[in-house]
Amino acid sequence: MAARENFGSRAAVIMAMAGSAIGLGNIWRFPYLAGENGGAAFIIIYIVFTLILSLPIFLAESVLGRRSGTNSRAAISSLIPGRAGRWLGMLTVITPLWIVSYYSVVGGWSLDYLSQALRLSFIHTPPEQLTGFFEAFIGRTWVPLLCHLGFLLVTVVIVALGVKGGIEKFSKICIPVLFLLIVLITVYSLSLPGASKGVEYLVKPDFSKVTGHTFLDALGQSFYSLSLGMGIIITYSSYVSKKENLMVAGLGTSVCDLLFAYLAGFAIMPAVFAAGIAPGSGPGLIFNTIPYIFSQMGQQMPVVSSVAAILFFLTILFAALTSSVSLIEVGVAFLTETSGISRRKACVWLFLICGFFGALASLSFGPLKGVKLFNLSLFDFADSFASNVLLVIGGVLAVVLAGWVLPKRAVFVELTNGGTKKGNVKLFPVVYFLIRYVAPLGIGAMIVSLVL
Repeated sequence: MAARENFGSRAAVIMAMAGSAIGLGNIWRFPYLAGENGGAAFIIIYIVFTLILSLPIFLAESVLGRRSGTNSRAAISSLIPGRAGRWLGMLTVITPLWIVSYYSVVGGWSLDYLSQALRLSFIHTPPEQLTGFFEAFIGRTWVPLLCHLGFLLVTVVIVALGVKGGIEKFSKICIPVLFLLIVLITVYSLSLPGASKGVEYLVKPDFSKVTGHTFLDALGQSFYSLSLGMGIIITYSSYVSKKENLMVAGLGTSVCDLLFAYLAGFAIMPAVFAAGIAPGSGPGLIFNTIPYIFSQMGQQMPVVSSVAAILFFLTILFAALTSSVSLIEVGVAFLTETSGISRRKACVWLFLICGFFGALASLSFGPLKGVKLFNLSLFDFADSFASNVLLVIGGVLAVVLAGWVLPKRAVFVELTNGGTKKGNVKLFPVVYFLIRYVAPLGIGAMIVSLVL
């Protein structure tokens, strides 16, 4: 087996972990959830949950990963003896591969939409003719399927290049570019007539729209956005050297994720208000609403709208890739360290496996539309099972192992670098309390909400 790689610097650690966190959830899910839950009021709740619940879980997974220095399955099974440990550990490998199988389908959609933007399709199509465009596209057989496989191929090629040569280099380039792109789109969005209403929506809280469901949406978005419960943070942390500061890396990742999500809100909501579209337009906000906006604005500003459309869908594609890379890496780490096969062979196997199951998810909008599992399409079942079962199990595992199984001294050593980081030493009692008591309560609230 080849020697295990590590990330080269603290910046590389933060960039890679931020790349995992920053994905379609920030651009696609966050704006429409804010739109459905009172705008700025939702954002405030989301930030609080990220800092007091999701960040501690993130740090718990970081401790498990760096202390074990191995793949997520081995990290879990080393703390839970017997068959239970092996099976629970294996769940942390299955979960990200399960997710990337259908996530790459959505990534494929972004690939096609970028192609459409480059061909100026949205600008040259009257807004009224875009109605039903997305539904017609995903209902086709070959184009969405090939886009899914193309997106997945790009993902495995990046991962095949290694931790430093592939993941680290890609993240160092892609994350700054992502922030630049989202800023450019934000500038464009803010320049549109009527955009001020969208800005007000994002900075002026409307607590009258806050319900119990708002808190659950904010907690779920925070939990999933930081890639918790997927085995990703455990795997990435196993590549972090002992000299790096896990607390700083965790906080840096959380801040990058929060900042990007907030910028995404400013990139999308002012344009939505400028076009006179309801902010709570739901999951179709990107693939249905945004092309409509570019088409509408293109009637007056064709050149500017064309460039904006290309930049927007390029941003979505890059954001999707940074997350899919981290999802595939969990499986690659497991295969290379348990079977001894090369990184490239592991990538080929995962491309074939995830490509096959992703194809079923893609076809569930077309030829396999009538196939149902628990009254859900194959795509919706895959997403629901991952979100409601697999991620919850993974989150529970992390906080229980770090807060109750692993000796407190071991957690202290990892989070304070053996007591050498004085600021971390002062913060440790608070962080440990959050990991041991508060985070489990947060996950418990999610479980109760899912059951009820």
